Amino acid sequence: MLKLPSHNRYDYSPIEKRRDYSWPGGKRLAFYVALNVEYFAFLAGRGADPTQRGGPQTQRNYAWRDYGLRVGIWRIFRMLDELQLPATIMLNSLVCEHAPEIVERMKQRGDDICGHGRTNAEALGGFWEHDEARIIAETTDTIAQHMGERPTGWMGPGAAESGVTCDLIKEAGYTHNLGWPCDDQPIWMRTRAGPILCVPYPMELNDIGINVHRDHTGQEFADMIVDQFDEMVEQSAEQPLVMSVSLHTFISGQPMRLRPVRKALKHCMEHKLKDRVWYTRAVDIANYCHTLPPGTIAGG
Repeated sequence: MLKLPSHNRYDYSPIEKRRDYSWPGGKRLAFYVALNVEYFAFLAGRGADPTQRGGPQTQRNYAWRDYGLRVGIWRIFRMLDELQLPATIMLNSLVCEHAPEIVERMKQRGDDICGHGRTNAEALGGFWEHDEARIIAETTDTIAQHMGERPTGWMGPGAAESGVTCDLIKEAGYTHNLGWPCDDQPIWMRTRAGPILCVPYPMELNDIGINVHRDHTGQEFADMIVDQFDEMVEQSAEQPLVMSVSLHTFISGQPMRLRPVRKALKHCMEHKLKDRVWYTRAVDIANYCHTLPPGTIAGG
C-alpha cells in the first residue's frame, strides 16, 4: 500500500463528534484579532511584494512594508482602541530594537505578544535544528527583555515550520502554537516534550493572502470578515468555536483597506448575537483550554 509522508502531531477528529464546552461566561464564539508586526532585511532575504511576486528584494517593497511600522500600525491601534478590541500581536523580535515606540504602545494596550521569529525575512524551515533552537531562544529573550515578560504563544515567520519546530517551541517553554490552520477549535498536538495546544489562526481570513496574493480589494476582505462572523456565530450555538482575523500593518494599515476593515470589525462588535461572543486574545483562549478537564479538547 502506498504511504505518503505524514506526521503524528494530532489524531483525526470530526468536529461533530467532539465534547461540548463553552468559553468563559457561557460564550460560544471566541473572537480575536491577530496583528502581524514584522521587520524585514533591506535588499535581502524574504518579503512580500504586491507587484513583482517572486522577484528580488528592492528598496520599493522594503519601503512599502516599512510603511506599516511608520504609519499603518498607528492607524490600526487607533481603530482597535476605538472599538475597544484587544489584539494578539505576531511580533518579530527585531521590531523591539528597531521601533521601541511600538513596544511602549503595546504595553499600554495590554496586547498579547506571540513570538513570530526574529524577522519575516527568514524562514525557519531552512535551518539546522540547533540553529532553529537558537533563533527561537533569541526571539524569546529579546521580547522578554523589552516587554517585561516572555511570550507563551508562537507562530513562525510566514507561519512556516520545520519538522521539529513544535518540539523546539515546547522545549523552549511555549504553551500554544498558531501555525497549524487545521481546525475551528483548539486541539492538542503531540511533541517529543509533551502536548502543546494549537490555537486556530486564519490562513484564509488573512489580508496578506487575500489582498496581496489573490488581489481582492479591501471591501472584499471586509465582506469576508462579515460573512465568516455571521456564519460562525450561528454555528457556535452547536459547537464552541474560534474565529480570528489576521491583519498586517503594511496591508490593512493602508487607508483604502483600513476603512472597510473598521466597518467589518464594528459589525462583529455590534452583532445581534454578540452576547454569544468572547472578544479576547489567543493567550486567553489557550490559558482557558489548559483549565478544562482532560479529554475535553480534541487532538493528540
